[in-house]
Amino acid sequence: MHGEYKVPGGKLVVVDLDDHRGVMRNVRVAGDFFLEPDEALLALDRALEGVPVDTEAADLVLRIERSLPEGTVMYGLTAEGVAIAVRRALAQATDWTDYDWQLIHEQPQSPALHMALDEVLTEEVAAGRRPPTLRVWEWGGPAVVIGSFQSLRNEVDDEAAERHGITVVRRISGGGAMFVEPGNTITYSLSVPASLVSGLSFADSYAYLDDWVLGALGDMGITAWYQPLNDIATEAGKIAGAAQKRVVGPDGGPGAVLHHVTMSYDIDAGKMLEVLRIGREKLSDKGIRSAKKRVDPLRRQTGLSREAVIDRMIGSFRARYGLATGRIARQELERAEELAATKFSSPKWTARVP
Repeated sequence: MHGEYKVPGGKLVVVDLDDHRGVMRNVRVAGDFFLEPDEALLALDRALEGVPVDTEAADLVLRIERSLPEGTVMYGLTAEGVAIAVRRALAQATDWTDYDWQLIHEQPQSPALHMALDEVLTEEVAAGRRPPTLRVWEWGGPAVVIGSFQSLRNEVDDEAAERHGITVVRRISGGGAMFVEPGNTITYSLSVPASLVSGLSFADSYAYLDDWVLGALGDMGITAWYQPLNDIATEAGKIAGAAQKRVVGPDGGPGAVLHHVTMSYDIDAGKMLEVLRIGREKLSDKGIRSAKKRVDPLRRQTGLSREAVIDRMIGSFRARYGLATGRIARQELERAEELAATKFSSPKWTARVP
């Protein structure tokens, strides 16, 4: 069995092992990390040899930490990273490079249709009818997107939203409200097989699925990091927020994961604070006078156009994992349009948590 895990902000950890009658045998830890002294690598292998395969990651971490020689120093490596690589090996997790990725980047679409496409395309991946997909959104109009479990009245000033012509929609994933304007926002979705995040905790899967975009931002001169649970941040402030939804496959199969991210290319802070109720409280609690000090747009940090930022992100993904240009199939679009009309434009769904 083979498992890999890139430690957030660190290096790649690789674990090979056999499952022999319910215990780990022939364990070998490797990777491009730095470790001192050399004997510590053998200690890692020995710590895992003979351990029951159903041992939880937290217990593996304790075993690893107790086994290391005194004075061990790890660079780009953590005990948690080794434990996760072990769990991914045992879960027979897949890797990014195991798939033929497809890019969807089409014309602007309505907020309700975007919500529906996320649901439909991820269900198609769960059913095995669609390859893993990176979908870059183009917004057909301004919107506030609230999380699946948020209270509509607590999050949105409906009079301000109507005054500014802003559509309010509810997505299928959890998390907080996002203020969106077509020229100021970069949004993308990853619809991936559940096996890609096998062996990862819910929190770890966020860091894992965000790693490629951190690399893309780095290529643009931005030092960014994953900030638990679901933010991407820089020294200048937050630049993105992520959310996820698990979709069960047909007949209860492994299914797929929807991971979508909204990034601030630019921001109309005044309008955002008029429309989002909770935004006022969050900013007040933190003693911050301007939303621009909390959310720092990519436009200022990169000096690039929105289109150039998107092109560089796509290019970075393609260079890492390969990416063929695809399209939304006719039957997928028809189903999404029906859902957009009957579910995501419906007050029953949007106000399901009043």
